[in-house]
Amino acid sequence: MRLILIRHGQTPSNEHHFLDTDVPGPGLTDLGLAQAAALPDALSGEPVDGIFASNLVRTQLTAAPLGAALGLPVEIRPGLREVSAGDLEMRNDREAIIAYLKTVYSWVKGDLGVHMPGGPDGHETFARFDAVIDELQAAGLKNPVVVSHGAMIRAWCTARAENTEPDFIVENALSNTGVAVMESGGSGSGMRGSWKLLTWMGEAVGGRALRDYGEDGPAGEDVKL
Repeated sequence: MRLILIRHGQTPSNEHHFLDTDVPGPGLTDLGLAQAAALPDALSGEPVDGIFASNLVRTQLTAAPLGAALGLPVEIRPGLREVSAGDLEMRNDREAIIAYLKTVYSWVKGDLGVHMPGGPDGHETFARFDAVIDELQAAGLKNPVVVSHGAMIRAWCTARAENTEPDFIVENALSNTGVAVMESGGSGSGMRGSWKLLTWMGEAVGGRALRDYGEDGPAGEDVKL
C-alpha cells in the first residue's frame, strides 16, 4: 500500500500557536481553505482509491475539495486524530509546547510508556492510528489519502518507517497541507520496519502563496529539543 498522509490546512489556533487537540476543534482560516482547495491539483496524478479524515473539523474541511474532485466520500476515523495535549490543551507558552514535543519525541525513541501530562501514553496513541492503517490495508486499498495532524503524522512516520531515525521528527517540519508518502509491502502488522518513507514535503501544497511557516502551529515545528 502506498499511503499519502496530509496535514490539515491552517486554523486560527495554528496562527496563535495553541496546542488545540480536542474534538471537534476549530475550522480553517481563509488561507487554510485556499490550501485545501489546492489539494486536487497537487494530487491530480495520484490514483487515489480512498479518502480518510480524523473526527476533527479541520481535517474534514481539508479533505472535502479532494473528495469532491474525485467523487469519493471522506470517511471519518477517530483514530486519525491529533496527539492529545492532555493538561497542556489550549496553552501556547513555550514551556507547554516544549513539554508536548518532548513527550512525542520520547515515543519515537521507544519510550512508549511516557504519558503526555494528563493525557495518553505512546502505546495508546500509536495503537489507535495503527488500527486505522491496518484497516485500510485489510480492505485492499492501494493508494489511500489520510488527512490527519502535524504531530501525529510526524510521530507515526518517524516511528514506523524503517529508513528514518528518531531525530527525523526533530529536524523535519510539516506545515499545513504538507505531505508525506509511506509505502508498505505487506498487510497489517503496524510494526516498525514494515514501512518506508518515500517522500516528505514539509511545505504547504500550492506554491509560495499558500505557505504559512511560522503560523502553522507548534505541532509542525522543527524545534530543537
